[in-house]
This record gives sequence, C-alpha cells and structure tokens, in this order.
Amino acid sequence: MSITESIDVAVPASVAYTQWTEFESFPTFMEGVESVERVDDTHLDWTVKVGLTSRRFRATILEQHLNQRLSWRSETGPRHCGIITFAPLDDDHTRITAEMEIDPGTVTEFVADHAGVLDHRVKEDMKRFKDVVEKRPHTTH
Repeated sequence: MSITESIDVAVPASVAYTQWTEFESFPTFMEGVESVERVDDTHLDWTVKVGLTSRRFRATILEQHLNQRLSWRSETGPRHCGIITFAPLDDDHTRITAEMEIDPGTVTEFVADHAGVLDHRVKEDMKRFKDVVEKRPHTTH
C-alpha cells in the first residue's frame, strides 16, 4: 500500500527538519508509536502498538539531506519504507510531504489498510506534528 500526505507548517524548513529528526519525540505526535530509540547514526529501534499487540522493528536511515529530505526502510518487523521531504514555501513556511510504502504483515494491518485507517492515521499524525512544531519556541538564523 502507498500513502502520500502533505501538510504546510508555519516554520522554516530547518526548524521542521530538526524537529522531525528528534526521533525519540515521535510518540508525542504519532499514534501507535510507543517508543523510538536511536541505535547509531543510521539505525532506529521502534516499538509500535498494532491493535492489542506491541511490535518491535529496526529501521535504517538510507539518506539524510539536512533540512531537505530523509528516507528509511525497515530491516525487521513490518515491511515499510518512505521518504519525508521539507520544501520551503518561503522563509517561514514549509511543505512536509510523507511518502510511504507499507506491506501489511498481519490480518489486523490488512483490514486497517483496506478500511483506510492507515491513511487516516498518517494524516492525523501530520496534523499533530504541525501542532508540535508550530508551538515549539524556535529561532531563525
């Protein structure tokens, strides 16, 4: 399944990118994410709640371009990959686009996929990220 979602935020690209790459903060705006732990510069261990079950997986950061783009793929657990881009609209506004490929690994995930639950979850996660990043004090350089 493919998911693409965009949202405009009222902060510079550098601020949006910096907040997004604070991976440990994902549970504050991503529904179902219990924790994200940085293993090293390119590996993250995730714990997510799917239905009544917690699942762990490791993701590898494939590319990271400061203030512009981040891509990843899962190495274990649920198969997925994606790209997040940060496109400046002007000095103080950024369009964030998430493009993901998710392979539902369980019956629950398959049903959620076909019911549109995953699309809805990503859209709501992006809205919550907007709230977090716009409310966070920041300085521009």
